Amino acid sequence: MSDLRIESVAGDEAALWDWRHVHNLIIPTDPLTLDDVRERAGRHRLDVAYLGGELVGCMTVRPPDDEAAVATVIARVLPGYRGRGFGTRLYAHGLAQARELGAARIQTVVLESNSEGLRFALARGFVEVERYLLPGDTVPFIDLELG
Repeated sequence: MSDLRIESVAGDEAALWDWRHVHNLIIPTDPLTLDDVRERAGRHRLDVAYLGGELVGCMTVRPPDDEAAVATVIARVLPGYRGRGFGTRLYAHGLAQARELGAARIQTVVLESNSEGLRFALARGFVEVERYLLPGDTVPFIDLELG
């Protein structure tokens, strides 16, 4: 794992494409265009992770934007790289960013059909706070908060 690189997508068109690829593979119910990702990169911190030259996953940190100082940290790892500690590294990286931005509380969100992602979050102390459907969807998202 020593060659795992986590890089910001800021100003890097290839990294934006990679972030989008991971997101759309893991969240097929809410596919994003490249313009959607560019817009998100202006509001959130988006990173991608590589092992050597291979794309491993991506991460999102939604900065705290209210007086409750709640930030959202989402780590996504491609299926072929799960169970090897990469999610833990991505999550720790995102958690550190959220804390630097002043987060007092941490949330995450997982698509209900992503059972591995849900187990990952629950194993790190997150508890479910809400389930919801986006318009037209049939698979709910689960919001969780770090206990």
